[in-house]
Amino acid sequence: MLSTLAFFHSLGARALLTFAVVLGLWGSYTYFRNRRLSGGFRSSYLIMAGLTAVQGLFGVAALAVGGNAQRGILHMVYGIFAVVFLPGAYLYARGGTDRREALILAGACWIVSIAYLRGIFTG
Repeated sequence: MLSTLAFFHSLGARALLTFAVVLGLWGSYTYFRNRRLSGGFRSSYLIMAGLTAVQGLFGVAALAVGGNAQRGILHMVYGIFAVVFLPGAYLYARGGTDRREALILAGACWIVSIAYLRGIFTG
């Protein structure tokens, strides 16, 4: 059971890293083109935020069935940061100009991609 959860946690981490980089590129392109973020970008961003929480649940489940918590304290900090940061950035970006929203959400994607990468390296 632990190996299955660890496999899905590892696979999800790499998928989320790829997702964040793609959204970071998309959002940066939109920002530099001085365009408004599309509904597709916003919905993809929210999907990434939701999948980040699901990824965390896989990690908690792996920990509950016997995973090694001593080695992964920093790993958990990066995960908690991502789960809290993504919706926070989304809420913060709402209500401003279109360019500000693109900058904040693209920046959030780049920041969280670093957190995902650090989580992979520490896990």
